[in-house]
Amino acid sequence: MDVKDVLTDAYGRIKEEVHAAVDGLSPQDLHARPAPDANSVAWLVWHLTRIQDDHVADASGLDQVWLSQGWEKRFGLALPARDTGYGHGPAQVAEVRVDSGDLLTGYFDAVHEQTFGFVHGLGADDLDRVVDERWTPAVTLGVRLVSVLADDLQHVGQAAYVRGLLRS
Repeated sequence: MDVKDVLTDAYGRIKEEVHAAVDGLSPQDLHARPAPDANSVAWLVWHLTRIQDDHVADASGLDQVWLSQGWEKRFGLALPARDTGYGHGPAQVAEVRVDSGDLLTGYFDAVHEQTFGFVHGLGADDLDRVVDERWTPAVTLGVRLVSVLADDLQHVGQAAYVRGLLRS
């Protein structure tokens, strides 16, 4: 198994889990929060998708799907155009609202397609390329892609947990 196979499998698992967390939920369920300071399924899936879109686009030199494919306009959120949800408090979490889960999974699928295309073309040597020198040590492409995977899996797990609470 080579690097592209490992990465495409890993990112494919995120897609499966995103759909499982969202599919069949009503708008009310998507926005439900188990506690006032907790995140909703809608916010969690939007945020993990924004992080993947932002970070992979930056590392690959591609445009963010959010902006280039008009998802920002489709969502119509009262947030800055490049907002990813990082550092959001309860009031900002509440602003991430959608009419259906299809909007969330549609955006995720578009980001997944771009990510899949990028990682499918990678070789092992590509993972050593430095993509962010603001950190010590500098962040390589391999570290960035694993970081995105970890963040996405954590948040989709949280979304699945909230879904489970709602369905119990």
